[in-house]
Amino acid sequence: MRLAILSDIHDNIWKLDAALPQIAEADAVIFCGDLCSPFTLLRLAGGAAGKPVHVVWGNNEGDVRLMLKVIADLSNVTLHGQLAELDCDGLRVAVNHYPEIARGLAASGWYDLVCYGHDHKAFEERLGDTVLLNPGEMMGMYGRSTFAVFDTATRTVTFVEIQ
Repeated sequence: MRLAILSDIHDNIWKLDAALPQIAEADAVIFCGDLCSPFTLLRLAGGAAGKPVHVVWGNNEGDVRLMLKVIADLSNVTLHGQLAELDCDGLRVAVNHYPEIARGLAASGWYDLVCYGHDHKAFEERLGDTVLLNPGEMMGMYGRSTFAVFDTATRTVTFVEIQ
C-alpha cells in the first residue's frame, strides 16, 4: 500500500494542483494539518480520486465551521481531530500536527509510522521499529515544496519535490 502524506498546504492550491497527479497514484492520503480553507480541502478530496483521505487539525485552520460542513459532504474524507490512529495494511499509524507530540508517540514504540507537520521541514527518523516522518511543507514558504510517499510493504519513505 502506498500512502501519500502531506502537510502544511496553507492554501497554496497551485502547489497542491501540481502534486495531485502523483497523489492520486497512492492508495490513501494522510494530511497532517494546516489546510487553512475549505476550498483547499475540496481540491485535495477531489484530486485523491475517491481514495480515503485522513485529516488532522493543524494550528492554522481558517473557517472551522465551514470546514466541518464541507467534510460532512465528502464521503472519502475523515476528520480525526487532533490525533488519528489508523490501520494501514496492518501497520499502526499515528498522525498529529505537532513535532513534540509525534516524537513522544514514536518513542512509545506502539506505532509503525508516526506522521506530523507544523515546522515545515521534511524529516525522517527511525526510532527502533517506528518511522517518524514529517513530509515537509506543500506551501513552499521555506523553499522546497514536498510531500512524502510511504510504502507499507517495504516501510520506505520517498520525498517528492513539487515544482
